[in-house]
Amino acid sequence: MPAVSIEHYENFPVASLLCPPRLRPAVTAIYHFARTADDLADEGDATTAERQAALHAYRADLAAVAEGRQPSPAWAGRVFAPLARAIREYRLPVAELHALLDAFEQDLWKTDYADRAELLRYCRKSANPVGRLLLHLYGISDATALARSDAICSALQLINFWQDFSRDGPNGRVYVPASERARFGVARGELLGCQDSPAARALIASLVDWAEALMAEGAPLVHQVPGRAGWELRLVVQGGRRILAKIRAMRFDTLRRRPALTPLDVAPMLWAALTMGARA
Repeated sequence: MPAVSIEHYENFPVASLLCPPRLRPAVTAIYHFARTADDLADEGDATTAERQAALHAYRADLAAVAEGRQPSPAWAGRVFAPLARAIREYRLPVAELHALLDAFEQDLWKTDYADRAELLRYCRKSANPVGRLLLHLYGISDATALARSDAICSALQLINFWQDFSRDGPNGRVYVPASERARFGVARGELLGCQDSPAARALIASLVDWAEALMAEGAPLVHQVPGRAGWELRLVVQGGRRILAKIRAMRFDTLRRRPALTPLDVAPMLWAALTMGARA
């Protein structure tokens, strides 16, 4: 499942100590694929056209390795050689990797969303494929597990949005749906300008509740994922919940300040992970 804060690509777990050792090369390969695509879409000072061209070439390399052909030299060593091995060994669902690229390409042109349903459709491309790829590695494919995974991943993506107003606003991006802004009387420009107000805080409180409900919907998955992977998932869920708790403690002032996990959060997260009951 996605983690809450991992360097540039914040919704993905690096192969941690809790990840089964045999799966670490595959998890790391998927991580480098996603992070490199994220950098192509978002880092540096390239034009939108240049970013689109780079992502198009990147997608062509993905198609090549999925078909057993050689990729271009551009990203072969760090990204596509390890990814090709993972695809062959585990029969990875390549459509999920393409979905991630769809999300990165969408971020190049789409900066606003009409309602919750449209934003969740974006999450199905930007976040949910990560959980589905990892469940595939763990050999879990039943419909209930996939639905719960999607709920956790979408929740974590939303948490990242509500955590990152101070980063997304200056970049011209608003992930709060227009219908939610209208309901609380908050203008798009206020969010772009990171303008704090009672109405904005009430809006963020509602968005936090939405993310919390999605996380609760998916959390029972921790009891379906066995062994070390299940314990890693518990910590991922608790990391997301911890960020939500920090936003509440800040009285929803995330337009001006960005909450983040610190070493002081480790002990409470571990305790919460250990004490997750059957209903998570």
